[in-house]
Amino acid sequence: MTIFLLTFALFLLVVVAMALGYLVQRKTIAGSCGGLGEIGIEKACDCDKPCEKRQKRLEKEKFWQQNKII
Repeated sequence: MTIFLLTFALFLLVVVAMALGYLVQRKTIAGSCGGLGEIGIEKACDCDKPCEKRQKRLEKEKFWQQNKII
């Protein structure tokens, strides 16, 4: 039973650490390979003027990129 409790505590500690990391950096989960843009595939959205929701998201992403820690 002791091994189970120690293992559970370790997993709980890892989950709490990941949650704190997210709260501090406010970064979304992202892949490490760069996505489809790295292999030359264009984005699906090629509108001249994106909708308001997408514009807000792009502004937010730009803000986070300018103010990220690393």
